[in-house]
Amino acid sequence: MKQVTASGQTLDDAIQSALEQLNTSKDRVDIEIIDEGKKGMFGIFGAKRAIVKVSIKEDPIEQAGNYLKEMTRSFADDIEIEIKQEQNHVTFDLSGEKIAMVIGKRGQTLNAIQHLVQVMLNRHSTDFYRIVVDAEGYRARREETLKQLATRLADKAIKIKRNVTLEPMPSYERKVIHSMLQDNPKVETHSDGSDPNRFVVIKPMIKK
Repeated sequence: MKQVTASGQTLDDAIQSALEQLNTSKDRVDIEIIDEGKKGMFGIFGAKRAIVKVSIKEDPIEQAGNYLKEMTRSFADDIEIEIKQEQNHVTFDLSGEKIAMVIGKRGQTLNAIQHLVQVMLNRHSTDFYRIVVDAEGYRARREETLKQLATRLADKAIKIKRNVTLEPMPSYERKVIHSMLQDNPKVETHSDGSDPNRFVVIKPMIKK
């Protein structure tokens, strides 16, 4: 039950009746007053009951989870979603037999899904959420791959004494590259290009 219409001798009585039927609290609902009612003469004659329509506020994270579920159905019907929340950071962890299709080449499909869910969630919420859509630990494996890539390409830039340009990446993947090489005194990194095609450039620090 998500919505009820209730009545009472007063507005407070009507609202309390609706909350009891919905088994929730006042801070989790939207209240629409249909009729404020009136007491009537001597509190009896001509009295009119107050009427309210009370609806449970939709949880934006739950909405995002449902939105994500609808998207993944185009890949497989067995995709399961586990939601983990720490304050304004939300992780949607996907699993299923055809999870490789959801991830896509180098995580491109998963990244696109994450972007859509991020936009949808923050469009329907008064708070700002940072989200991660993961798939059976793919993000951790991808991060390790990026760290190894950063080290290898930094060595290459030093060896050939020229800039090395990486493929376009989303911002959080570029951040992994920057962080991995920030303490390497032989190279420096910066991002170039325009979203969604921004990329990292590794520049060797050539001594003159």
